Amino acid sequence: MKYIIDTHIFLWLVFNPEKISKEKLQQLEDPENTIYIASISFWEISIKFNLGKLDLQGITPEELPDVAAEMGILVLNIDEKTMASFYQLEKQAKHKDPFDRIIIWFCITHQYILMSQDDKFQSYIPLGLLTV
Repeated sequence: MKYIIDTHIFLWLVFNPEKISKEKLQQLEDPENTIYIASISFWEISIKFNLGKLDLQGITPEELPDVAAEMGILVLNIDEKTMASFYQLEKQAKHKDPFDRIIIWFCITHQYILMSQDDKFQSYIPLGLLTV
């Protein structure tokens, strides 16, 4: 299976893996699964770090892609066709986060499974989002 982890799951893997359910940890550790993080997540982390909204416990944002690689997480770049067609994703009243929404759209259009703890993502299931 191909999973894309959202920013929170990645940060929890690095700093607080105990916050991730046992089921999700098993999927993340299963060698049969391929785990990705979208490159846009690193931009989100960098912005939040710069605003003082994120403590990386002594690590800088530019170190995190190497941390992901060491963990066996592959970085996935969101392609220009996904970016250009993003307008097609239906707006959800309770969810406006642009970082999440582009990852959601990528997962829908490329049939990746999105791993997140965010319950707002459930509203995208009828639109074709596969989640854990």
